[in-house]
Amino acid sequence: MSRTRGTKHTQDSQDVMIGGVHPVRALLDANRVREIWIRDGVREARLQPLLTEAGQQGVTIRDLSAQEFDRALSGEGINHQGILARARPRDMEPENALPILLEGVERPLVLALDGVTDPHNLGACLRSAEAFGVNCVVIPKDNAASLNQTVRKTSSGASELIPVVRVTNLVRCLKGLQTMGFWVLGAAGEVQSESTDLAQNASLVLVMGSEGQGLRRLTREVCDGLVSIPMAGRMESLNVSVATGVLLFDLQTQRGALRPQAHPEERV
Repeated sequence: MSRTRGTKHTQDSQDVMIGGVHPVRALLDANRVREIWIRDGVREARLQPLLTEAGQQGVTIRDLSAQEFDRALSGEGINHQGILARARPRDMEPENALPILLEGVERPLVLALDGVTDPHNLGACLRSAEAFGVNCVVIPKDNAASLNQTVRKTSSGASELIPVVRVTNLVRCLKGLQTMGFWVLGAAGEVQSESTDLAQNASLVLVMGSEGQGLRRLTREVCDGLVSIPMAGRMESLNVSVATGVLLFDLQTQRGALRPQAHPEERV
């Protein structure tokens, strides 16, 4: 195992920093880790299987003082658990990868974003999607934010953990998912329905519209049902990324898919 001290390294400008035991393990499984950084004082016993695997892959492990480690984070608010991975960024998946990504998944959940153009919103949507167990995110080729550095940073690492599939025609993609047995649920703030029990046991697609216009007409027409978030205050709508988090939490709660909160040392 190659192990050294300090932060000196040659870093590709496109590299991403991912923190936390479970995310780093996922990146190791994908063979995308360049280096692992360990903060002084962390209990290494729980990291040993991960470090052993990293050594087998020839990944350099750097021991950093608390000051060096915290300086390297640049105030990004990563939940690091004393471990960081410098990794190659994940590329978007091609459209024909979608059936492969969903094959064999029990009651899969897909998030489709219909024209979300703000990279901060896209990053926040990816973070919620990963947190609530979405299997993959679908975005259209045109009129949508790309998977750039702003998205990666805003997602706090989720962009490296969850597949993002870019499709040429979102409506055609949704119809294809329907032929695979998916139920397509669109979010529309003006409707009077809340999320339905039909979603509990179905293979499901949640479709969120753009920041200003919501769902496009053709996208809305292909949906099997529409859902809204009930409001108690005087605001008429929520930011798309906030609404995405609320609806994913509600749907996954109905589906019994959310695990109990982990011990603080194991939170991702």
